[in-house]
Amino acid sequence: MTTSELVATEAGEARITYHRAAAPKAVLALGHGAGGGIGARDLVALAEGLPPRGITVALVEQPWKVAGKKMGPSAARTLDLGWRPVAEHLAGQGLPLVVGGRSAGARVACRTGAATGAVGVVALAFPLHPPGRPEKSRAEELLESGLPTLVVQSAADPFGGPGEFPALPEGHELVAVPYGSHGFEVPRRAPVGQDEVLGLIRSAVGDWVLRLV
Repeated sequence: MTTSELVATEAGEARITYHRAAAPKAVLALGHGAGGGIGARDLVALAEGLPPRGITVALVEQPWKVAGKKMGPSAARTLDLGWRPVAEHLAGQGLPLVVGGRSAGARVACRTGAATGAVGVVALAFPLHPPGRPEKSRAEELLESGLPTLVVQSAADPFGGPGEFPALPEGHELVAVPYGSHGFEVPRRAPVGQDEVLGLIRSAVGDWVLRLV
């Protein structure tokens, strides 16, 4: 069952689209990237694949996306303001809440998760650094999330491949996805297919969330 609701934030109204489990054990809230939306292939795969496993997936659209803008603000504070009330709203619904997102959405979840009542973070395609600028590391946001954190990262991600990540603290895990891009897109000539990669992501995230809760 899919439903949606709007949540007021200081940055405007955010939208939650629920993909509900029949007998939920947890809620996984996922935000989108800076230039994309909740139609990203990894977010869709999780929304379709996790409810049968007892995980309700809540896809969250930031206020700028709800307002019809193509790109989000670059200021972290504005993105966080558009996310915090949504996470707090979900945390108050009586089920363990895991927060996360892809790319910029993963950064928001890492920065705010511990303060919003979440029990863990799922970071999809975490942008460890700008493409070609490894010296501009954003590792601190990830390492200091304050919560158990799962990182799912493509081997060919120009924002940082799995081998570029520093040693992760206890409670953090990293799953390397073969051959994918920043958007988990698999080249046609790769020895693994797109469906196989999305299946790996669904399994990794689902298994980790259920172990956590």
